[in-house]
Amino acid sequence: MQLWNYVGGDPAPQTRLWTKLVPKWNDMTPRRFLPPTALLCAFDAAARHQSFTAAARELALTQSAVSRQIRALEELLGSELFHREKQKVKLTLAGNAYAREIRGALARISSATLGFRANPGGASLHLALLPMFGLRWLMPRLPGFLAAHPDITVHVSTRTTPFDFRTETIDAAIHFGEGEWAGAQLDRLMGETVAPLCSPALRARLGAAKPADLIEAPLLHLMSRPDAWERWFAAMEVDPGEVHGMLLDQFLLVAEAARAGLGVALLPEFLVEAELRSGDLVRALDAPVVQADHYYLVWPHTHERHPPLDAFRTWILQEARKESGR
Repeated sequence: MQLWNYVGGDPAPQTRLWTKLVPKWNDMTPRRFLPPTALLCAFDAAARHQSFTAAARELALTQSAVSRQIRALEELLGSELFHREKQKVKLTLAGNAYAREIRGALARISSATLGFRANPGGASLHLALLPMFGLRWLMPRLPGFLAAHPDITVHVSTRTTPFDFRTETIDAAIHFGEGEWAGAQLDRLMGETVAPLCSPALRARLGAAKPADLIEAPLLHLMSRPDAWERWFAAMEVDPGEVHGMLLDQFLLVAEAARAGLGVALLPEFLVEAELRSGDLVRALDAPVVQADHYYLVWPHTHERHPPLDAFRTWILQEARKESGR
């Protein structure tokens, strides 16, 4: 309890407490070789903000309290974590490396706690999904998995680019691209076919009869696939020169922009089936292209024997085979 109370209170007893603790630090067993959580939280906030003042605001503490916590942590570690220059602080090289590890560890503790509170009697699975794939493909099917595995609670967040599993509280992710992800294993789920789609009004206005007719059309681009139109034109054996147009960072925004008549978008039709059925989106040209990349389920090597993930892998591979067979 005294360690936790280090967050506030009279500074003199705090100083005496740490003076007594530091010499004994090296005598601690590995199980006990842990700084108090309050110090780690203060360090994490200060590292993210590169400012003790901003960290103090986040933690609802005084700047001097945060400074004392950082100094106490440095004494425990036997190394400086920040360079202090007048009113500025900057992480040392060692401090930067330590910050990455601590941020991931705190995130995992937080996620584990939230997962336990959500499902104290069962297991949990934390997934990172591509937003459009998660919204349009996985979510409508997920009730089937949960019905078959009522003891598993699924938590979902979105990611659009690969990340380091070591610094995230993620058990698995859905990835589109090549079958490579450092420090992870992959199951190939399915391929993807894209087609140039737009609103009926824009198609009528463009009157495109061949791929080259789209060179001057307003083209919509997805940030995570910046060369998609160049690859499509190459597949059509057309040299478009410089390809311009509106740039958007989410597939859902691209689809909505196309539906609103803002341009022509290369979209995977299996993710916009509702818009195609309703007629809100139509093919600007009957020229679909099979992508070289695929969708993958990705998980870290550390999760090779994680029962909730094993169950999810079996289920999603079955669902992917159904999709590929349509």
